[in-house]
Amino acid sequence: MKVIIVSIIGLLLSFGFTSQAFAHTTVEVEPYKIEAGWGLEPPIVGIRNDFVFKITEPDKTSGQYKGITNAFKNLEVTAMFGGASKKIDINSDPKIGYYFSPVIPTKTGSYIMDFKGEINGVPINVQIPVEDVESTAILDFPPTSDSSNQDVTSLKNAISSLQRDVSAMNDGSKNDGGAAYDFAIFGLSIASAAIILAIVALIKRK
Repeated sequence: MKVIIVSIIGLLLSFGFTSQAFAHTTVEVEPYKIEAGWGLEPPIVGIRNDFVFKITEPDKTSGQYKGITNAFKNLEVTAMFGGASKKIDINSDPKIGYYFSPVIPTKTGSYIMDFKGEINGVPINVQIPVEDVESTAILDFPPTSDSSNQDVTSLKNAISSLQRDVSAMNDGSKNDGGAAYDFAIFGLSIASAAIILAIVALIKRK
């Protein structure tokens, strides 16, 4: 009995892993099946990827579906995101029926593939959503939020240290002054500029 239960659990888990690894969407436009998705899943913003497509038709001999060559001869695909759209170039994969289009997703969220045209005289006018693009946080290590907090703390400490140094030098200038004082102020100015640049870089990184 235990063996049967373990086997069932393993089977369910394998189904779960399969669905996560192959999150493509398929629609049927008789007699064809059109599948769309990402080459790398999950898709991550800013990382090179591919829109991938699979187009098949029934094989009268085997009873299964087979890939179609030149499926995009009279068929166009437009990638859509919000109000933005772009007609994409389609490349043929060595495997019959498979096609791809290189892309670097620049925003997180939902993308839709809009198919318009015909395949061997059959009109095609369908839209297929693909898996949402994720932020880099899903892959970041260590988390960028932690490192940002550490950077901010370090910058605050450095600024406080500079303020103390300037105050001390102002007190000392009443007695000493001269070239040594001017040189020290110059050095502190460079340090201050470096901190400002670090703050600007930190803001841009966020």
